[in-house]
Amino acid sequence: MRKVWLVIKREYLSRVKTKGFVITTILIPALLIGFIAFDIAASNSSLSQTQRIAILDGSHGLAESVAASLGQDKLPDGKPAYKVTETISQPGLAVRAMLEVQVRSGKLDGFLWIPPEPSLGKNPQFVTKSATVFTEMSAMDDAITEAVVLQRLQGRGISTQELHRLLEGMDVHVIRLTRRGETEEKGQSLIVAGIMAMVLYIALVAYGVRTMRSVQEEKTSRTMEILVSSIRPLQLLAGKILGVAAVGLTQFLIWAISAGLLSAYGLTIARQLSPSASQYHIHIPPALLAFMIVYFIGGYFLYSSIYATIGALVSSEQDAQQLQMPVTMVLVVGILLFQVIMQNPNSSRSILLSIVPFWSPMLMLMRIGLQQPPVWQIALSLAVLALTDMAVVYVTARLYRVGVLMYGKRPSLVELARWFRYS
Repeated sequence: MRKVWLVIKREYLSRVKTKGFVITTILIPALLIGFIAFDIAASNSSLSQTQRIAILDGSHGLAESVAASLGQDKLPDGKPAYKVTETISQPGLAVRAMLEVQVRSGKLDGFLWIPPEPSLGKNPQFVTKSATVFTEMSAMDDAITEAVVLQRLQGRGISTQELHRLLEGMDVHVIRLTRRGETEEKGQSLIVAGIMAMVLYIALVAYGVRTMRSVQEEKTSRTMEILVSSIRPLQLLAGKILGVAAVGLTQFLIWAISAGLLSAYGLTIARQLSPSASQYHIHIPPALLAFMIVYFIGGYFLYSSIYATIGALVSSEQDAQQLQMPVTMVLVVGILLFQVIMQNPNSSRSILLSIVPFWSPMLMLMRIGLQQPPVWQIALSLAVLALTDMAVVYVTARLYRVGVLMYGKRPSLVELARWFRYS
């Protein structure tokens, strides 16, 4: 056990003390925060300017109603979202050409053209230079729809005030029942579950590849011959896997503490800016963090053992990349299956896929984050994952014992079977 501990200590310290570990530990959270901040800033900037538009009304009297409806839309700072500079009734082609020139020169952000008969299959058009304006078209769609409906009902003697009272909309808020009580759901659970599953995928690939490269470097540099003369190959394998695992857990712990501090700071700022903001904050249950660590350990032992075997079998970087590709593709398939879990976490397909050991660390973690499944399903997935880990580690140990001292061409499947049988 002392020899195993020495290998663990060496693997751990040799990685924690590197600049790469420090950079990735700090850089990944910083990049994540930067992307979120940039997205928020970009979203706010796209909505911070009033759109100057004109309305060409080819129908009869829709322009005023549309302009009034658009005038009710406000930006976050209270300014109007749209400013109608002019409305032109029954415009000709020359008027449209003139407005196109103004849009190209920047005097107008766009103009809305309403066809003579918008209810007979002729769709209104919004002419602009912007390629992203389609993301903000819901206001115009609602304004024109409301104007057409008003025109139809006024023709039947129904007043505008009565219509607004009858058609007053209601927003349905989603309330999710949790063990802590009730919380308003605005997609935060899906975001948390998706991010945690993606982080787990990145960690499994990153630390698995690190284990493979550690074995390969020592093998190609002939350091392995010195090591196996003083320690059993199985002890060396165990030390490498546990040492790199300790590095991963250290990084996870730093990220978890940083995320907790940042979320607490963000919640404090949000409460100061808006007293009602506390009911919308993202809450990560401690149980979910615990499951993330458990599934990371289970998935790590599975994939690091496979990657360590690849490192022991090959003698060149090119062979290592070729063999690691199928393993990485298995993990990528797990990412593609996220959509199945998101659509229905409790469907038969979701249950079956989340028990498959090669994908259960990511998929079951996502299911727990979205809607915690029955305890027996979690226990079954952990049991299957643990049994698979033991089987893979057993096979890895037998191949590793022979492979670390074999050089030259990559072994065939027949040779691998012979190694396994003789080791």
